[in-house]
Amino acid sequence: MAEHEQVYVIGLGFHPATTKELGLRLEEMVYHTSCRALDDARVSQRQLDNLVIGACDELDGRPISSMLMTAPAGGYLKDEIKLTDSGASALVLAYARIRSGEFKAGLVSSWCKSSKTDVEAVMRLRADPFFMRPLGINSTVADALFAQAASQQHGISDDEVNVRVHDRRERASANPRGLRALVPSREAIAATEYLATPLRSGQVAPLSDGAISIVTCGAGFLRANPQCRVLARIAGVGWATDTYRLGADRLGAMASARKAWSMALEQSGLQDASDLQAFEIESPTGWHEAAYVRAFDIPKTVAVSPSGGAFAQNPIFCSGLVNAAEAILQVAGRAGPVQVQGVSYAAAHGCHGYGQQGNVVAIFERAERPQ
Repeated sequence: MAEHEQVYVIGLGFHPATTKELGLRLEEMVYHTSCRALDDARVSQRQLDNLVIGACDELDGRPISSMLMTAPAGGYLKDEIKLTDSGASALVLAYARIRSGEFKAGLVSSWCKSSKTDVEAVMRLRADPFFMRPLGINSTVADALFAQAASQQHGISDDEVNVRVHDRRERASANPRGLRALVPSREAIAATEYLATPLRSGQVAPLSDGAISIVTCGAGFLRANPQCRVLARIAGVGWATDTYRLGADRLGAMASARKAWSMALEQSGLQDASDLQAFEIESPTGWHEAAYVRAFDIPKTVAVSPSGGAFAQNPIFCSGLVNAAEAILQVAGRAGPVQVQGVSYAAAHGCHGYGQQGNVVAIFERAERPQ
């Protein structure tokens, strides 16, 4: 990749994870989060030339939410664009903008106050009105259908899922950026009630409120701003969207996930997952982690979701962008108690839509300032 095409991350900002944010309006949450990212990047809002928003009007509870959210997110008098797929998708567009050469530095911001809205009601309304909506399909049912298909195609057992959930909750309890919830035993997870076969309540990551902002830039901006430090270089990204159907063949094949992963690998120049040291996977349930580990062919030498993933915090719409931030912290050596030693490459995954119809993968590399 030519130097002028390289894209760097120079700052991050998290909103403290919480199950229900009662002290701040959504605008205030996003404003403070963007300010943290700018402070971390050692730049001012005036130095940026663009903002990419990842936000959902329905989950925000307001039409055309960017009309109210652009300014607090950092986009006042800046070129702003919004994606409604996921926060991870917004990162891909932010990456593409810098690589285009048309933009030098910008913010990518995403958020979700999951506690403010009925998430399942929103998901039911997204179903096809003639076939799926009359059946009462929502995200829980879609996730259970995914679990059924993945378990049959990949040989995933209930015991494996319970082990994975327990391990992820243990990691999440150590993450200072997570909810720090109590860790149930594997037996307690296995004894929880069924939500939809084979999905148990204890195998599902709880929703939370949160926001995340990331500052990206090109090599020229870094040379002009010596006060900035490099947290990571974005080595490659991939994205793909599958068919809307919830049939077993589509769900079990995980074609869009595999395509996004293959695209990210090709851009980065890596061979396979064994070249990584950490992989943050968006797994709304333990079944998803087991399936994605197989789809991405992740060996046991790679730390899977060392942050705890969605079990640390799960602001549903922007969980994929939170994963990206956690992967960046791993590469930068700033992940704190959940740091994996010797991370040169880390990947982050995000998914969206019914039965993980859409998938995004980003690969981050430890990097020095360009000369």
